Amino acid sequence: MASEDTAGAVRAIFSEIPKRLDPDAAEGVDAMIRFNLTGNAGGTYFVEICDGAASVSTRSSRQPQLTMTMSAADYVALIEGKLNAQLAFMNGKLKMVGDMGLAMKLPSLFTRA
Repeated sequence: MASEDTAGAVRAIFSEIPKRLDPDAAEGVDAMIRFNLTGNAGGTYFVEICDGAASVSTRSSRQPQLTMTMSAADYVALIEGKLNAQLAFMNGKLKMVGDMGLAMKLPSLFTRA
């Protein structure tokens, strides 16, 4: 995937996050998640889940409960279902620091495209 294609895909994914949150599944969840995407088209994104809604920003004064780090290309593949999260984690392509319970719950909080 070309760098500009990856950058566009990353922007599209993060712009869809607020629309993809399942408010019923997110009831009672109050969390800040930091995504560190590395390589071409990388960047830092913060996803806040609170009161059954999600918001995305590139800055946060709030301490994240979970930080996930991976290449931007691998993140796009993960979201597109081309990369398995558990295998990515076991192979070192996905690094997570913080609340592992929240990490396990993330897939159930969002609907698939």
